[in-house]
Amino acid sequence: MGGTGERPPEGRYGREADARADRGLKIVGAVLGALFVAMVAWFGYDYVAGEKVSAEMIKFDVVDAGRVDVHLEVRKDDGAKGFCTVRALAESGAEVGRKEVRFDQPAPRVDEVITVRTTEHATAAELLGCTSD
Repeated sequence: MGGTGERPPEGRYGREADARADRGLKIVGAVLGALFVAMVAWFGYDYVAGEKVSAEMIKFDVVDAGRVDVHLEVRKDDGAKGFCTVRALAESGAEVGRKEVRFDQPAPRVDEVITVRTTEHATAAELLGCTSD
């Protein structure tokens, strides 16, 4: 009968080979994990630091059935030029107006109210994003 303290003969089942393979897999996994973390960090940094023009919609005001005023605060690098896209939405979620606004001013911060003409009554406005030239 087998006891709990018995061990199989040395080298019979290749435990050393398995240990070497496990160690190799651990090293490969650690290297791939470190590369993945570095890649995610690089893309995150590039996304944040690479934006030369960004904006925030402060508020919007539905003036009437054909017009929405949108208050934007635009932040950009010195000398950067670009544009922002704003759209107006109906209650159903359909787009009823869109406007692209250029920001070529040399100031790093621009505070501006944009008028978006609409084809029907809008209930919301949305800043889609900004792009630098």
